[in-house]
Amino acid sequence: MFYFPRTLISRFLISFGLLAIAALTGIAEPVSAQDRRQNAPGEFDYYVLSLSWSPSYCEEASERGGSGRSQQIQCAGRPFSFVVHGLWPQYEHGFPNYCQRPSPRLDRNIMSSMLDLMPAPGLIFNEWDKHGTCSGLGARAYFETIRKARSAVKIPEEYLELSAPKSVPPAEIEDAFLKVNPGLSKSAIAVTCSKTRLSEVRICMSKDLQFRACEEIDRRACRREQVVMPPIRGG
Repeated sequence: MFYFPRTLISRFLISFGLLAIAALTGIAEPVSAQDRRQNAPGEFDYYVLSLSWSPSYCEEASERGGSGRSQQIQCAGRPFSFVVHGLWPQYEHGFPNYCQRPSPRLDRNIMSSMLDLMPAPGLIFNEWDKHGTCSGLGARAYFETIRKARSAVKIPEEYLELSAPKSVPPAEIEDAFLKVNPGLSKSAIAVTCSKTRLSEVRICMSKDLQFRACEEIDRRACRREQVVMPPIRGG
């Protein structure tokens, strides 16, 4: 007959008890935030149209000492207000990205055709690789969808030719977009910010480009009382 020290038996019982509790409460394995569809192209729930306030991007790029071609096109050419950052496929929780590796090569003619909305070649190539490949669309169809999504959103007139810095509550920016976009609700739009500046306005849209609620995006909105909108530059 074998005898085990009491301390060893106690440790075994404690460990067994903890494992049993974990199994009963469902905490034995970490829960993955990744959607079960696992980056399958075309398998997503809705889009986020992300509109970047170009003057904020240009000021931050200048502070970093950036001087790349994309920055020169966006920040030293014609004046830009809101520009398209991207059209991002989303799950109700989380999002897919880089759904094809390597991604199909993006034709430079398609890239050039988008510079009026997305005035940065590097951004366009990156958006195709990271987000476009998850849309389930070919490159031309994806960028045509971006153009249609952008045309479905009206920019408030007061932001089209902002000539002086403006300090504004994020809620006021939301309200301005709601006023000029019938059907857009507070649950379908989110304003994001850096430490002090307006960064983006993100608008959630169904696959057929109708405004729709998106709680997860709305929860990530800027919580600052005021954000600065630097004036439009260039031109």
